[in-house]
Amino acid sequence: MSHIFEQGLDKNSANFTALSPVSFVERSAEIFGDLPAVIHGQRKYTWAQTRERSARLAAALKSLGIKRGSTVSAMLPNTPEMVEVHYAVPALNAVLNTLNTRLDAALIAWQLNHCECQVILTDREFSPVMRQALALLKSEHNRDIVVIDVCDSEYTGPGDKLGTFEYESLLTSHLPLTQLEGPQDEWDAIAVSYTSGTTGDPKGVVTHHRGAYLNAVSNVATWTMPHFPTYLWTLPMFHCNGWCFPWTVAMLAGTHVCLRRVEAQPILDAMRKHNVNHYCAAPIVHSLIYNAPDSMRAGISQQVRGMVAGAAPPAAMIEGMAKIGFDITHVYGLTEVYGPASVAVKRESWAHENLSEQTRLNGRQGVRYVLQEGMTVLNPETLEECPADGTTMGEIMFKGNIVMKGYLKNPKATQEAFAGGWFHTGDLAVMEPDRYVKIKDRSKDIIISGGENISSLEVEDALYRHATVLACAVVAKPDPKWGESPVAFVELKVGASVTAEDLIAHCKSLLAGYKVPRDIRFEEIPKTSTGKIQKFQLRQRAKGI
Repeated sequence: MSHIFEQGLDKNSANFTALSPVSFVERSAEIFGDLPAVIHGQRKYTWAQTRERSARLAAALKSLGIKRGSTVSAMLPNTPEMVEVHYAVPALNAVLNTLNTRLDAALIAWQLNHCECQVILTDREFSPVMRQALALLKSEHNRDIVVIDVCDSEYTGPGDKLGTFEYESLLTSHLPLTQLEGPQDEWDAIAVSYTSGTTGDPKGVVTHHRGAYLNAVSNVATWTMPHFPTYLWTLPMFHCNGWCFPWTVAMLAGTHVCLRRVEAQPILDAMRKHNVNHYCAAPIVHSLIYNAPDSMRAGISQQVRGMVAGAAPPAAMIEGMAKIGFDITHVYGLTEVYGPASVAVKRESWAHENLSEQTRLNGRQGVRYVLQEGMTVLNPETLEECPADGTTMGEIMFKGNIVMKGYLKNPKATQEAFAGGWFHTGDLAVMEPDRYVKIKDRSKDIIISGGENISSLEVEDALYRHATVLACAVVAKPDPKWGESPVAFVELKVGASVTAEDLIAHCKSLLAGYKVPRDIRFEEIPKTSTGKIQKFQLRQRAKGI
């Protein structure tokens, strides 16, 4: 039965609009159209120009049959075109699928078929692998898709055109849409992003307009970002849609500084030249910055704020960034929660602690984003909350608006992920007395040696505290006596030298004896394009596979 507050008080076009981050682009173009929006080498676009280019792209895609529920894929580096596709595709209520640029042809073809891609935009740099992928898509799945070639002015290497259309020509041949409107229903899908697929086929994580909007806003609140930030694209936009920052920067009428290559010199050059004040990256990228020679950082006088995400960034990285004056905010999340969805919120009292304690506090995964409704540590069997004692281990779980719709065409995996009304992350953690969460390990990364649990992250933290170690990863290897024992893969800093015995002795000074790795291997460590270490490959090496 209705009550008085439901009588004659219905939703209408004047008082209700579906939430979509596309609206941020329209607002910035309307109010701040003269301000810089995108910088890429010699190319510079204002917000008015970026909005027009995005609206032309939307019109072109519409002419190719793209509509609500259609999938548009992008095989692009961090260029203006990648920014524009994040604005144009959602404006048509279509679904954006950004491809990892390091994938092989077979996996690209599988993903394009699985998400039923109709149009793909591809940079010429990736034409060799894309040619193979398109051939596989045709031969194995009997699927043809429209290809739009992107010829980036900053790319001078080899690469053929593969499609019928060229990006810039396509834009000039279409008048811009009158408005970038977004969806009628904010629950509509905005993107599908694929997990790594280290076991079995990748899973397609489907996100929605409401979640993307709210996480873009949460980024601002989490980082206390000012209007008109200058944001450097060191994080690939294909990774969780750049943690929603394409839309966050639009919200604040900021400037996207694009970067095709994530290397220390171009990063620091861009920071100096464009007065960059914000960037996001995996721990390995931050390590590149603080390990760079002082001369390379000369002239960067502005306060630079970095955001780092990862299961547990090494303490040495957080300390290193503090020593060079970069302000680092530690966030945590997964593709299923739009990238970061929790943050180690800094408290004023922490500033009075010594650097080691500040590092420990900042190194925690922290508390939920302001617009995420729930984050806690639960017993995965009983779904009872673990006590906030810093020792009882459970699984991190989320619930709220910043959680995916589910996995594309995979109801079983979706049901398992949402069992008990929470999203199960698979990350094992404790909740400390202040209710900040601290990851202990991925469930699959715990090493059980002689019946004792060893956190690979704890061992890695110890190794990172040695001055010669640039990157490291610890995994389990079969042990005839103990069942499993830790093996450490190590990359050294340029010009550094150390023996396995030295590192073992170093670990013994910091860890209990049973946690110390006796097997140290100086080898290149496999990483994803976002800098995430691929431990499944190292487990295979450790097993001799």
